[in-house]
Amino acid sequence: MSKTWFITGTSSGFGRILTELALDRGDRVLATLRRTGALNDLLDRHGDRLSVTTLDLTDSDAIAPTVDQAFERMGPIDVVVNNAGYGLFGAAEELSEAQIRHQIETNLIGSIEVIRAALPHLRAQKGGRVLQVSSEGGQISYPNFSLYHATKWGIEGFVESVAQEVAPFGIQFTLVEPGPTATNFAAGLVSAPATDAYADTPSGEIRRALQTGAFRATGDARKMSHAILASLDQNPAPRRLTLGNTAYTSIHAALNERLAALEAQRDIALSTDID
Repeated sequence: MSKTWFITGTSSGFGRILTELALDRGDRVLATLRRTGALNDLLDRHGDRLSVTTLDLTDSDAIAPTVDQAFERMGPIDVVVNNAGYGLFGAAEELSEAQIRHQIETNLIGSIEVIRAALPHLRAQKGGRVLQVSSEGGQISYPNFSLYHATKWGIEGFVESVAQEVAPFGIQFTLVEPGPTATNFAAGLVSAPATDAYADTPSGEIRRALQTGAFRATGDARKMSHAILASLDQNPAPRRLTLGNTAYTSIHAALNERLAALEAQRDIALSTDID
């Protein structure tokens, strides 16, 4: 059965590929992007099964009207894909306040507002699937990505809570957690100027790794996108979809380390309740 999609951030990367795959299998898509014209080839190929509108997630006032118009125009929407976002790179004290605010407004607040705007419509139609594109960086961290991680850890906590609130209405969430992937993510990084103080630290090491190409993206974005589509056939929806060897290995190690640290504190934890 064909589906109707609402996808943000479709000019490139996962948003673009998911739009292509959905259309190729006969689905309908309302795609949002900031750069007009990026989907003209798909419009020519798929006609009225694709609708395109501009949306900048930092324009909070525009999000709800855009989502409302999408449901009005497309009818029931089966899948909402919250994909728009970017990476901010630099040690925490190297970042400017403007860079910090823009990162949070785009990746976290923008994603939250898309979900909040979609929920009344999904409730009214008695169900739907929300795919929130997060990252392995929603459960682990690298130096120089502190604000990016803040947004991804933040959206994961938001989704965990909201998923419980709306489960009675048939609305299901999946957090998509790809590892380093061969998309334009690295090219789209916003970088703060380096400071000499961090040259011989993990911060400096990862900056050099990115500059020299030693930090490799091994994930195949098209294979991952096929896996995302396949997840729609699972009921209940997987709460998390881990994609790529790097993501699996890194998250597995981080969870084991976290669990071991928790177990080591068991006696302390149990000793601090009211007698």
